Amino acid sequence: MKNLIGVILIITVFANFTIAQGTAGENAKYEYRYLIDMPSAGIMERGSVGITTELLPFGTLIAKVEAGIFNDISIGLSYGGNNIIGSGKPDWYPFPPGVNLRVRVMDETILLPSLTLGFDTQGKGEYFKDEKRFAIKAPGIFAAASKNFSMLGYLSLHGAINYSVLEDKDGDNFVNIMVGLEKTLGSSFSVLFEYNFAFNDNSTNRYGKGKGYMNFGIRWSIAPGVTAGFDLRDLLENKRWNPTSADRALVLEFVQKI
Repeated sequence: MKNLIGVILIITVFANFTIAQGTAGENAKYEYRYLIDMPSAGIMERGSVGITTELLPFGTLIAKVEAGIFNDISIGLSYGGNNIIGSGKPDWYPFPPGVNLRVRVMDETILLPSLTLGFDTQGKGEYFKDEKRFAIKAPGIFAAASKNFSMLGYLSLHGAINYSVLEDKDGDNFVNIMVGLEKTLGSSFSVLFEYNFAFNDNSTNRYGKGKGYMNFGIRWSIAPGVTAGFDLRDLLENKRWNPTSADRALVLEFVQKI
């Protein structure tokens, strides 16, 4: 009897992992709102709530809560800081918390991509108090387009244009462009790639070198509504303040319809 119960439990757990529907893989139930750092045209479905936690270098932790409040409209709040994980005193990001708003203005068709307009004030990495900016600037005002293709699963192409309205004290704030893609690998896995041209981060001697930011990530839908990820950021070693290697980061996302 005990053996039978054990077998049933194993089959149940395996089945849950097999049919897991997060944001990764061919069976993904929810849309990406971001690839790694770049916004996509994805949006929270009405009545859905999402919680995303990112763990970055220097003990940086960022938590984000999002909700789909109407059809094609979602909102969110985020907050974090440096040295949250580790020892010593945490260095919290300045108030107010990051806010984000998304409005989908066009759904995807056979010929045209989906298009979303949004506003997001949450940057990432270290926060430089003198210049009042994040290491990776917040998207600010953005327009993002996404198009899906059937190719050994799915291939999704993404593009975004943005202007970081609140991080202009460094004298380097121009309209910026980002591009990226997602390729599904089976029912539950996806690989992500993005390139941030960083036109708003290339004309000072302290921050970007002008190479742009190239990032790579892996996502795994490990359970219904739960997606885990691993990212490698700045593969071109663009940042001047820590140029020796790419950054590693962990991501955990939970999305649920309520």
